[in-house]
Amino acid sequence: MLGITDLSTYVLGTVLIVLLPGPNSLYTLSVAARRGVRTAYRAALGVFLGDTVLMTASAAGVAGLLTTNPVLFGVVKYAGAGYLAWIAFGMARAAWGMWRARPGEPEQEPVPVAAVVVEGPAQTEQPFRRALVISLLNPKAILFFISFFVQFVDPGYAHPALSFLALGAIAQVFSFSYLTLLIFGGTHLAAQFRRRRRLAAGLTSGAAALFLGFAAKLSMASSV
Repeated sequence: MLGITDLSTYVLGTVLIVLLPGPNSLYTLSVAARRGVRTAYRAALGVFLGDTVLMTASAAGVAGLLTTNPVLFGVVKYAGAGYLAWIAFGMARAAWGMWRARPGEPEQEPVPVAAVVVEGPAQTEQPFRRALVISLLNPKAILFFISFFVQFVDPGYAHPALSFLALGAIAQVFSFSYLTLLIFGGTHLAAQFRRRRRLAAGLTSGAAALFLGFAAKLSMASSV
């Protein structure tokens, strides 16, 4: 169908890939926990658009350009790593502020708005744009999409672009469904954060560490 081979294996592989934790899903979860369902869907739409652009770029041959041009790959790679590290710094700063709260303050007080992820007031945060940038500044994602998709495209099919389009649509359905689960789970976490300052601070610290890990992993990635 549409030049796709072994569809069941592709679906299984896509589900497993979507479930792997990454900066996009973690950021969307954090927005849901801090700012609610409606705002979190803005972040999810940023992820959706970013992934769509990367899939289209992969099909158009940008993956080959990144592979053969180490300088271009390095520029995109370090820009992405730097952006992830910048977000991690904002999380760590928010967590430090919560840990340093006066001991006499009750645990039941509301947690600050920046409880999970963000450097600066929530009013200045733009979840859609930030999620989009996180998605796009990841050259390894482009290489991954092309290397994964090509395994399920029939080389003899007359319209391979349709095959990539169908595979991308399937991946996006699973991704958006997973982000929806995270969004509604994040609203539950928000209630816990408001009641437990130390829980919020601990999870914020963990999120900062994860983003630093994402940045380090990306900075050490190679184009081959």
